[in-house]
Amino acid sequence: MLGRGVVPAGEPLIRADDRGVLRGDGLFETMHVRGGRPWLVDEHLARLGRAAQALDLPLPGAGELRELLDTACAGWPAGTEGALRLVCTRGPEGGGGPTVYATLSGVPAVSRRARRDGIRVATLPLGVAADARTGRPWLLGGLKTTSYGLSEAARRWAAGNGVDDVLWTSTDGYALEGPTANLVWLAAGVLCTVPAEETGILPGVTVDWLLRHADELGWTAAHRLVTPAELHTADGVWFSSSVRGLAEIRELDGVPLPVSPHTAALRDLLGFPAPPG
Repeated sequence: MLGRGVVPAGEPLIRADDRGVLRGDGLFETMHVRGGRPWLVDEHLARLGRAAQALDLPLPGAGELRELLDTACAGWPAGTEGALRLVCTRGPEGGGGPTVYATLSGVPAVSRRARRDGIRVATLPLGVAADARTGRPWLLGGLKTTSYGLSEAARRWAAGNGVDDVLWTSTDGYALEGPTANLVWLAAGVLCTVPAEETGILPGVTVDWLLRHADELGWTAAHRLVTPAELHTADGVWFSSSVRGLAEIRELDGVPLPVSPHTAALRDLLGFPAPPG
């Protein structure tokens, strides 16, 4: 279901029997729009392609997907940040091919505030060991699927417990990722994130770009396992995601973390607008 053109946000688009709606059988990617254009399109489409192959989910060609994204962004004000979501489901239950569409909206104010003010985070147990999803493709490790019930439940828990976000932890004591973000920390001149292949977390597009450019700030980069206790002694701890960009973790499990002097440099390296004062 691709090629209907631009429709108003309130106009029905998804069939009631679409498997993305009924079963969460689909994938999505969200891109930051800057200067009227989506950022890191190649990387997002590559991740989508790998996930589609893992799920045996048929997709239109990359050229068609790019055309769809271009159509969604046409006329978007260059000075306005946008959140561009590309959704691909398996389509109607009776067959007929995938459903593919894109939506574009402004970046929420809460995301911009997180860049400016930082966030309070609590750890929550995911209930599995760090390597539980390795070699078990049915656990959907590393895939950005539309099966988002767990993440939404965690975010509701956070809202009800006085924090802004949560950090999943493994049963063997390691920090993993947030419901919608990758963990990043700086330790003795090394910019780190959690290894995706070893843990089954989502391999982040934004954090990958950031680590590949860490040398521009005079740092090296590494993928490491880390415990929440070790984060309290880091030179900076952040959540990284496509639309929110970089949000400094200012409090972890009720304990304040020192404000990092490196946040502004990292944000500028990523190219996100300076937050309003």
